[in-house]
Amino acid sequence: MNSTLIGGSCLCGVVSYSFKEDMGVFQYCHCSRCRKFTGSAYAANLFVRPEHFSWISGEEYVGRYKPANTKYLTTAFCKQCGSSLPWLNKSEKLVIIPAGTLDDDPVTRPKWNIYCASKAPWGIDAARLPEYDELPPKN
Repeated sequence: MNSTLIGGSCLCGVVSYSFKEDMGVFQYCHCSRCRKFTGSAYAANLFVRPEHFSWISGEEYVGRYKPANTKYLTTAFCKQCGSSLPWLNKSEKLVIIPAGTLDDDPVTRPKWNIYCASKAPWGIDAARLPEYDELPPKN
């Protein structure tokens, strides 16, 4: 487990947070709700106990959405820039950290993919695609 503080923030920087210890769970979720929330092929999330998480600045800019028909899912976002932000699940036992909002390396690495039966039909494993350090060259 990580005992140093790990920080994160939204795109505009008005909201920031930190956590001191993750639960060792870092996963990619391919469910349709996570795809809708992230606007991506999957969500990359870490799990933290609420007592190990704190808002550093801008908590008043955090918007929350709690869909009625979900068991665990809640979402949070910056009201100013729209970035995904950490959210307390409905059981209030876990804070889910969207990995894309991290400013520091959490040391923990993704362990698995979940809800793979719900993968986007257009999704391709990133490791199979060409890589460029910047924009690709024009044809």
